[in-house]
Amino acid sequence: MKTYKAPWSTSLVIMSSLVTLICIVLAIQLFVSSRSWEALVPLTIIFGALLFTVRGYTVTADAILVHRLFWSTRLPLTDLQSAEIAPGVMRGGLRLFGNGGLFSFTGFFPNRSLGAYRAFVTDPHRTVVLHFAKKTVVVSPSAPEDFRNEIDTATQANP
Repeated sequence: MKTYKAPWSTSLVIMSSLVTLICIVLAIQLFVSSRSWEALVPLTIIFGALLFTVRGYTVTADAILVHRLFWSTRLPLTDLQSAEIAPGVMRGGLRLFGNGGLFSFTGFFPNRSLGAYRAFVTDPHRTVVLHFAKKTVVVSPSAPEDFRNEIDTATQANP
């Protein structure tokens, strides 16, 4: 069982920093102008997105765990058909539902190469595509090759 960090890309750092700064400045302006309830909206956006940030991934004997701020999302290996390293595979995608760059790229996306997929990504240049029987998931571990090899070892041990 090995845990992989979820490194942030430069674009994610810049986007998250700018949006956070804008939201904080807006909240301060609203609070100063005696609109304190409205000041909570930009702060809620920040904290809501922060909850769903991806902190890392763990490959266990029977699942891949996607670590969030306070919980983990479990992806059972039973239906996994393949794991493919595919840097930049999210290019040209459209976000259907989720977060497009405030602390992570998470949610449901479609694009031409993958069709519909779910993303748990912090660096679109380190992506690994997990093809399950009924869904496709994209993750971005710190060491994509080691991550894929660990998945291969886990799935071979538990056919």
